[in-house]
Amino acid sequence: MSQPATRGDAYARIAGAVVAATGTTDAQLAQARSFRSRKQRKPHASLVFAGPTIAAMGVLLAFPFVYTIGLSVTHSTLGLPFQAFTGFDNFRQALETEAFTGSLWRTTAFALLAATLEVVIGVAIALVLEARGSGFGVIGTILLLPMVTPPVMVGVAWQLLLAPAGGGLTVLWKALGIPGFDAFGTGLSAFVTLVLIEVWQWTPFVILLVYVALLGVDREQIEAATLDGANLWHRFTAVIYPAIAPITLGVLLLRILGGFKVFDVAYVITQGGPGFATTFTTFQVFRTALDGGYDTGVASAETLIFGLLIGLVTLGVSAARARATRSGA
Repeated sequence: MSQPATRGDAYARIAGAVVAATGTTDAQLAQARSFRSRKQRKPHASLVFAGPTIAAMGVLLAFPFVYTIGLSVTHSTLGLPFQAFTGFDNFRQALETEAFTGSLWRTTAFALLAATLEVVIGVAIALVLEARGSGFGVIGTILLLPMVTPPVMVGVAWQLLLAPAGGGLTVLWKALGIPGFDAFGTGLSAFVTLVLIEVWQWTPFVILLVYVALLGVDREQIEAATLDGANLWHRFTAVIYPAIAPITLGVLLLRILGGFKVFDVAYVITQGGPGFATTFTTFQVFRTALDGGYDTGVASAETLIFGLLIGLVTLGVSAARARATRSGA
């Protein structure tokens, strides 16, 4: 009675058939098996080389996140962390604080408003620069200067320009016969002024990325649309924007995240005032943890709540960008 063929016997017969059909030598087959074996081991080698990077990410990202969670569920101060387990008491205390809950709405409005203005203005200027057909040029380079200016210096400069007594713009308005006003005198004017300063500083970032995206738009499609009688708006909505939508929505997402992180300008110019009109969440967390209260437990809870809010707000933009990317692929 014959024994059943093993997997090794089957491989041997296949190898023999390959040798007979192609004239491949045993040495060549061995070399091919060795190459296949090296390819199979390649993922393990990649994992070894990626190990230091993974470890660094664990230290720089995972550890602070776990540490923050630990602080948020314990009674912790700046000098004495992890004193006693408190459960969700820190979260409850944060949500019951009017200054913190108000800062969440205020920061969300600031981030969405500033990012929207930056993208709209940035796309318009990028279209003009690209239509010139002479490269980014000196004008484009000058437009980038606000973006590379440190935020603290931006705050100091605008504070000096808008000072109600002796400010640079105040003197100019007086010379032109225009009645001056205190840009930071009321809550609404201070909030709007900070939005405009944010737009002034970061619109160049949008211009740069959108301009690069416009260079990749198919010129033949634009010319075909022009020959078909499409006006400027129709060419933009039907040809140009679908091509740059993934980049534009990605920039919008980045600028929303940047708006949520606003701190320097508000700290330098208004110190969160007048009242709580410009107290954004980052500034409120700073106050809770480092400016008088030193309650790192509540500050950590505020940080986690703020992170959850950012995730929810940016989820819609991320989904829209994913759809635009798939439709353009």
